[in-house]
Amino acid sequence: MTDLATERRSELLDPQLIDRLVAGIAAGPDVERQRVLAPFTGEPLVDVPMSSVEDVERAYVDARETQHAWADRPVADRAEVLLRWHDLVLDHRMDLVDVVQAESGKSRLSAYEEVVDLALHCRYYARRGPAMLRRRRATGLVPVLTRGYEVRHPKGVVGIVSPWNYPIVTAVCDAVPALLAGNGVVLRPDTQVTLSALRVRELAVRAGVPEGLWQVVAGPGRVVGQAVVDGGDYVQFTGSTETGRHVAVSAARRLVGARLELGGKNPLLVLSDADLDRAAAGTARAISANAGQLCVSIERVLVDRAVVDTFVPRLVEAMRRLRLGAGDDWSVEVGTLVSADQLERVSGYVDDAVARGARLLTGGRARPDLGPYFYEPTLLEGVTPDMPAYGEEVFGPVAWVASAAGDDALVEAANDSPYGLNASVWTSDLRRGRAVAERIRCGTVNVNEVYGATWSATALPMGGMGDSGLGRRHGPEGLQKFTESQTVAWQRGFPLAPFGPFTAEHFERATTAWLRVAKAAHLR
Repeated sequence: MTDLATERRSELLDPQLIDRLVAGIAAGPDVERQRVLAPFTGEPLVDVPMSSVEDVERAYVDARETQHAWADRPVADRAEVLLRWHDLVLDHRMDLVDVVQAESGKSRLSAYEEVVDLALHCRYYARRGPAMLRRRRATGLVPVLTRGYEVRHPKGVVGIVSPWNYPIVTAVCDAVPALLAGNGVVLRPDTQVTLSALRVRELAVRAGVPEGLWQVVAGPGRVVGQAVVDGGDYVQFTGSTETGRHVAVSAARRLVGARLELGGKNPLLVLSDADLDRAAAGTARAISANAGQLCVSIERVLVDRAVVDTFVPRLVEAMRRLRLGAGDDWSVEVGTLVSADQLERVSGYVDDAVARGARLLTGGRARPDLGPYFYEPTLLEGVTPDMPAYGEEVFGPVAWVASAAGDDALVEAANDSPYGLNASVWTSDLRRGRAVAERIRCGTVNVNEVYGATWSATALPMGGMGDSGLGRRHGPEGLQKFTESQTVAWQRGFPLAPFGPFTAEHFERATTAWLRVAKAAHLR
């Protein structure tokens, strides 16, 4: 099966759903629409009506009107909505997988990973989030006399701008903690994957999220995406580093917070004691996951010189065994690139490197026999800093391999990049692997895994260093970033200032003496 069956396709890719749920759109012959092509076949999939800047502004008005009542509800009630959403997502998991595949062209397992991630977010924040939002008490300068607490208020309405490569993870999973915190959401998913976001939103509304609280708009990033950025009380952006810089400037002008997940040129290190068969299989998956269209995928393979001659042939063989294909066959491991532009981008990096002297070890060619945008997992050797493929993010199933002598040299090579998103270390000694991992300047580092160990650890933060972005998703920070913290404190008895006969000199001596006593008593 190369695409959804006709009956199934018409049911899941219902254009009326788009007309009904894209905010501000009144479907009709005069509405501008953008045609979306199916990556598996290159044939028309759906026509998405385009929102205007005025539509975005109305979406923010509607979300704000609904948000106040939502924020007034007890956080336990909001958590129950998330738990019902969790169950609906799992109940309709195959529907979601089908839509994600149809719009993005990824393998079935890769599409299912998105469903798992959404369920994990709903459960984690429903179970743990209320405690993270709970009022936190603390003492002030003088215990008993000075007391206070921190309370967290929602930001208001969060603007989310997301790309096409992970239509649920990047568009929806950050909406989960934002909603739990009491916020509204205005989301602009990439036009290619609008229906995936709408399908998940539909389940959220069925679970109890108020209809007007979560608005979806559609349109080009430079117009509609920018309008979403300009209207949000907090901005969540996933995309390229270049665009992320513009988003950061836009948010800074208004003094609102922003979380940016940007590009990467992620390294994988094979240490001298690694299980080479296991490392080769993991590295092949690291390069080809989601056809390389994954911010945490691997594009630099750094191998200890003592094992490089043994490891590289095993990696080449593992990459050649990967099964490419389309449709709902669970045995397919690598899907397609998303578009003709993406195919041109990826092949351009490879062709340029080869023309400049790099050696092609495997792959390096399109596969039109499978579909219009398929490209084989590709491994290059001899890539040098003068080649764009050396330091720029290819965003396809392409990596280069090089060797270095010893852990120190491997770490130095891994850190030779302005990016710092994800890394992978392979070794038979977990203690050694963790020690190496902590020296790599990346927000997440997996030992004997590609990205799943860190990504699935929803309780731990995920994000980038350097040119890979700002802020974190997951964990307490992934929720609390959508809140404003407020401190309320009160004073009993005497004031924290000179008063009556108690002069400034008396105040200085008494306060200094108290500070010394507090330290000796191990008070915090």
